[in-house]
Amino acid sequence: MSDPTPLLEVIAVDAEDARAAVAGGADRLELVSEMRHAGFAPSVETFEAVRGAVSVPLRVMIRRREGFSAGGVQGVAELVHTAEALRRAGADEFVLGWLDPDGTVDIEAVRAVLDTLGGAKWTFHKAIDATNLRDSVYDAIRKLPGLDTVLTSGGHPAAADGAEVLAAESERERRLGGPRVLVGGGLTREAVPGLRAAGLDAFHVGTAVRVDGTWNSAVDPDKVADWRKLVG
Repeated sequence: MSDPTPLLEVIAVDAEDARAAVAGGADRLELVSEMRHAGFAPSVETFEAVRGAVSVPLRVMIRRREGFSAGGVQGVAELVHTAEALRRAGADEFVLGWLDPDGTVDIEAVRAVLDTLGGAKWTFHKAIDATNLRDSVYDAIRKLPGLDTVLTSGGHPAAADGAEVLAAESERERRLGGPRVLVGGGLTREAVPGLRAAGLDAFHVGTAVRVDGTWNSAVDPDKVADWRKLVG
């Protein structure tokens, strides 16, 4: 069953971003260190500064390399170390997800990190948009401990083009008691009414709420407020 109110999640890279996003009405933040390669894990110091600045739910990225490979044994060890450090610092919600070369979920890497998180809530990252085996991904992750969200644009660069896929997956996961579909990736204001009409109720934005629409500028609370009204 859908949550009763729509969700607006905003990407933040520092405490300034976080305060601006919350001032504009964001329900939840995704914290990353930078967006050069779609978001890496933040430092413990940045997490602590953001956690001290705002009280809304804060999902912390666990990712250390470009693409959606965990990086083999050494890469998984680094991911586990990163997750452990952030968990010790007080992080209690996360974003993660890796694929094997054949496009299936790297379940060993995912489980290795989850073992450090103690059942914390988490989002399966946009790795799902890097494979054609979407149903297989959902089947592999649906009942993993703590999973409650999948971030996706429906397999397309722009979420509007994935609307049919997103709507079908959202309806199916509600029926199966699976994760909530969080729409993100090339998401525009113009796409939201159609996505809302199709039954989607969770949205993830980054550059769309920044002052000049690039990662080099800060989050604009007025733009966040506009999205808040648009999403509902």
